[in-house]
Amino acid sequence: MNASPRLGLTSLRAHGRRFAGTFLAVFLGVAFLAGTLVMGDTLRASFDSMFGGATAGTDAVVRGADVITTPGESQGVRRPVGTSLVAAVEKVPGVAVAAPDIQGAGQLLGSDGKPIGGQGPPTLAGNWIADPKLNPYRLAEGRAPARSGEVVVNRGTAEKGGLRIGDTTVLRTPDPVRVTIVGLATFGGEDGMAQVTFTGMTRADAERYLTARPGEATSIVVRADPGVGQAELVHRLTPVLPQGVEAITGQESARENTDMIASRFLTVFTTFLLVFSGVALLVATFSIHNTFAIVVAQRTRENALLRALGASRRQVTAAALTEASAVAVTGSAAGLAGGIGIAAGLQALFPAIEFPFPEGDLVISGLSLGIPLAVGVLVCLGSALLPAVRAGRTAPLAALRESAVDTSGASRPRAVLGAALLVLALAATLTGVLVSPSVWPAGLGAVLALVAFVVLGPAASGTAVRVLGGPLDRLRGVTGGLARRNALRSPGRTAATASALMIGVAVVSLFTVFGASLKATMDQTVSRSFAGDVAVSTPSFGAGGSGLSPRLAPAIGALPEVDTAVGLGRGVAEVGREGRALTVTDPAALARTFDLGTVRGDLRALGTDGLAVTRAEADRQGLHVGDPARLAFTDGERRTFTVRAVYGQSELAGDYVITRAAWAPHGTQDADTLIAVSFKDGVSTARGKAAVERVAAHYGNPEVQTRAAYAASSAGGIDMMLTLVYALLALAVLIALLGIANTLTLAIHERTRELGLLRAVGQTRSQLRAMVRWESVLVAAFGTAGGLVLGSFLGWVLVRASDGASDSAFAFALPPARLTVVALVGLAAGALAGVRPARRAARLDVLRAVATE
Repeated sequence: MNASPRLGLTSLRAHGRRFAGTFLAVFLGVAFLAGTLVMGDTLRASFDSMFGGATAGTDAVVRGADVITTPGESQGVRRPVGTSLVAAVEKVPGVAVAAPDIQGAGQLLGSDGKPIGGQGPPTLAGNWIADPKLNPYRLAEGRAPARSGEVVVNRGTAEKGGLRIGDTTVLRTPDPVRVTIVGLATFGGEDGMAQVTFTGMTRADAERYLTARPGEATSIVVRADPGVGQAELVHRLTPVLPQGVEAITGQESARENTDMIASRFLTVFTTFLLVFSGVALLVATFSIHNTFAIVVAQRTRENALLRALGASRRQVTAAALTEASAVAVTGSAAGLAGGIGIAAGLQALFPAIEFPFPEGDLVISGLSLGIPLAVGVLVCLGSALLPAVRAGRTAPLAALRESAVDTSGASRPRAVLGAALLVLALAATLTGVLVSPSVWPAGLGAVLALVAFVVLGPAASGTAVRVLGGPLDRLRGVTGGLARRNALRSPGRTAATASALMIGVAVVSLFTVFGASLKATMDQTVSRSFAGDVAVSTPSFGAGGSGLSPRLAPAIGALPEVDTAVGLGRGVAEVGREGRALTVTDPAALARTFDLGTVRGDLRALGTDGLAVTRAEADRQGLHVGDPARLAFTDGERRTFTVRAVYGQSELAGDYVITRAAWAPHGTQDADTLIAVSFKDGVSTARGKAAVERVAAHYGNPEVQTRAAYAASSAGGIDMMLTLVYALLALAVLIALLGIANTLTLAIHERTRELGLLRAVGQTRSQLRAMVRWESVLVAAFGTAGGLVLGSFLGWVLVRASDGASDSAFAFALPPARLTVVALVGLAAGALAGVRPARRAARLDVLRAVATE
């Protein structure tokens, strides 16, 4: 039995070039996976270190005990605490210093008049805390704010906005505030907390602009006397705190901040990359399996001779698996080194593209290395298992025949099995999409559809290649006909080679279709719900931005060109023990500017104790017009409201609507997220828009857009997402290209004598190169066509399943232009993959090739 490993390694040394593509496929898949895990660990450790260092002097935090979290939000809204509590806290034995910490949204304008940040991470403003140990920000240049209008900003924000000490700019709070920069600060030794922007004000300014009422703070930070532990300090503070207020240790607060970053971004970031690592490894699986299947088929005579000389099936199989193990281990080990390099490259790249993660050494854990190594070895061995078993089944009499060509795959049982799987996939997806809308059966159907396509590939490859290669006979003559026949020679090989590219193209097509559907949904939503002429908004998403001044809508409404201007603010409250977002607005003006569908009740009668609810939410909560609804606010107050209206649509208006007068006693920093404007009859859009822009310039210069432009900008993040998706999927396509190139290279080795005979009877080098390249293009065309069909189908499933699982209506859209580009890229990839094998074939010596056995 000891001869089997030696035999496998000897064979690998003799024919190592055959496994170059397999090695690269394993290397790339493992490198991407390892780089993702190492980068995730590094970022978590860097944020832990940054928050720990920045808040090292804070021993306790006093804050509101209750938190209201709405769906889709990782961080809830807490009740503010009174600044008068600071005096009581300072009297507690063991307290050295206590200071109010006032935080809110504040977005600076850069030297070019454009807002800084707002594309996801928060844009924060707060009071500058005098005690340097309690203040997480450290003054790096200049001085602390001493008078109204003076601010300190973090150094990263100043550099991004082209601002320096002494410059005057505008801070949106959301009301525009003219401020002068007197200092620059760092956070935990960095120029800022990732991309979060911070503006430090005097305490009086913070209370004036960031809170609804003077005397309120987000929390109170406390530093202990020497020798008093954090847990002991919290224990002493608790008895003096009023109901609804709690104290936690500084370590707990830092951990919560890190967890918030992890849940909001890092988890999503690493999961996103891991999904694409999985796609890359799945594509690699097909390339690896195909390589070993071809090699085993080419060694039929060699394996038969081994059997004739007394080798057992187990020994032949073990020899083949030894080769696979050697490739798996070396490729995976190299992939680990490549993954560390990828993580280091990303760490250096992020600041260059203005994504300044905290600096720190790479964190390389045993788990981050062990998982990719195990996955790489298992993927490679699993892909090689069936070909190795097939090698062990080689009969000794096969030594009397020529080397076999792998012709498996196009059997009737395979076609029947594939058809059955396809029927099951359609049944599951239609159930999850049409019968009982749910993501789970739809997802099961999508997986079955992928398996069905792979199983049916060999059965369908013959027909597909004949159809796709039909024009080659007319366009390229004999060369095209030979390329088509070569692709038809082994259906299983053609299908397996094309399957790798098919999966990559399918995922690209899936995201392309889903992205186009999201944009169509946004356009449909705006067209259906938004009846205004222009929209005023701030270009931000996520937690960024400061919103719009609530005074802007009345100012616009006073223009002679304007009929109605309604601002949509946001609040939160618990309804039926569940956190819900509230739309704070003028309900009567809302009905004139937005299409709310069928309305039962009277929107104009909400007053200070009424609310309006969407029909879907009313049905879910069991509410009807006239019913009472108990709302709990972040200030601890519970009030009973009366449902005075139920409306049909909720895309832009939200599920709950209350008046500004009803929200005012419970709100904190009041802001609008959108202002919809309708012009009077006879006022052109251009004239009205210019008038609105003149008013908006006095309120921080927010963006004024037509309805079509607003719909397009609302969907602008989708194109950015697709660009990132395409960049990541380039790895999967690259692995698929390696698979096609490797298959063609092995096929050329297999057909050496045949190619020599073609040259001998008059085929030129250029004709031979063209034949190999067109064969590659045909294989790529088969994979691309299958990927387009599968990806479009999965995109439809995802859109319809999302439609059934959401209150919003999703629109399905096929983008023909983008899908055409995907198809052309797939064909170009096939042509590129065939270049090197074609050159190698053309360089064959004719006489030696003819003499090859």
